[in-house]
Amino acid sequence: MNRVLIIDDEDKLRQLMAKIIGLEGFEVFQADDIKTGLKRLESTDIDVVICDVKLPDGSGVDTVKHIKEKHPNVEVILLTAYGNIPDGVQAIKNGAFDYITKGDDNNKIIPLLYKAYDKASLAKKVHQLENRLGKKYAFDSIVGRSKILQQTIELAKKVATTDTTVLLTGETGTGKEVFAQSIHQESNRSKFSFVAINCSAFSKELLENELFGHRAGAFTGANKDQKGLFEEAHRGTIFLDEIGEMALELQAKILRVLETGEFLKVGDSKPTKVDVRIIAATNRNLEEEIAKESFRSDLFYRLSVFAIHLPALRERKEDIKELALFYAQEFSLKAGRKPLAVCPEYLGALEKNQWKGNIRELKNVIERSVILADTDTLDIGTLPLDMQGEGTRASATSSLALSEIERIHILKVLQHTGGNKAEAARLLEIGVATLYRKIDEYSL
Repeated sequence: MNRVLIIDDEDKLRQLMAKIIGLEGFEVFQADDIKTGLKRLESTDIDVVICDVKLPDGSGVDTVKHIKEKHPNVEVILLTAYGNIPDGVQAIKNGAFDYITKGDDNNKIIPLLYKAYDKASLAKKVHQLENRLGKKYAFDSIVGRSKILQQTIELAKKVATTDTTVLLTGETGTGKEVFAQSIHQESNRSKFSFVAINCSAFSKELLENELFGHRAGAFTGANKDQKGLFEEAHRGTIFLDEIGEMALELQAKILRVLETGEFLKVGDSKPTKVDVRIIAATNRNLEEEIAKESFRSDLFYRLSVFAIHLPALRERKEDIKELALFYAQEFSLKAGRKPLAVCPEYLGALEKNQWKGNIRELKNVIERSVILADTDTLDIGTLPLDMQGEGTRASATSSLALSEIERIHILKVLQHTGGNKAEAARLLEIGVATLYRKIDEYSL
């Protein structure tokens, strides 16, 4: 319901306005002084306040500031019996949506009310999305209750509230970016950008340009200035994943950012200053890389001011059940199905696996199982063959040729993706061209 609060000590005018606004479909609340109005704001989710300037217990102009401080998504329209330019200017400075003179309000108030409501509604939606994002990346969203994981989370929580550089170590797939996002989300930089880049995904030249940007004319095709990710992350956080793969020349530039807060863009002679927190991650042993002279020792010591090692999934197998149930629900909903149950034999097989790919591998296995499940339960038959017991493997394959198993599997994946062949190829871990060839071969 769209809610409006009218604060005015003129009873007849307030009640008339309430009736007119109510006919527009708004739920209207009334108060005859500021104190009563502020109490209503505390107890009711109000979208727009229409407030008189002169009230028995204070000024509407001053009240705007108080409302906006405590309820930033509420819009305030001020009404006055006598137009006063200084009051109007101050009202807008204090955050009022608009300031109009009584007498003009008959023609103006309803269109103005709708505009104010639209703005308030948009602000609330943005706030809800930000809250969802915050919850998505908050530490509480990290699945698992094992002692080793909880100790890791506690370390991350302690460093999150500081501006300290963090180095996340651990095997591939252990959730380093999730931890980086959570650290950012619970820091004082959370209102600003979190920017992530995988350093192993680019050549040295491309990575330098991505990180630091360039000036127009720096190279062929550089027709205009371009910001790099460090500038995009100004006042926020930059996450440098797989930093152990970075070329030595670029490591020197990262070190300069850490030491001076500035860098040179490609083709520039004047340094650019930024205020950025760096969180780096690697699955390599950087001390071994230093011994091989492929990683700078001075950069390592600056990055590892606060190092956090993320445990492998095989080191916290007691979390596998909770993770399996969580991802089974997530992928069921993604597929438009009701949440699937997980049978004990299925969980037992998961717990026996070594999970060299860690959580990433577990997610892929469960997504595959959801695709293959013909019932409302994930059973051992939906697991990859190498995770099934000998008896299960025999019964699963004795009546079907390999080609028939492949045909059924591809068909189910295509059904899961709604015919999206690029997504199906990703899930099958084959090229799109290979998928088209298989579709033609099996007449799918």
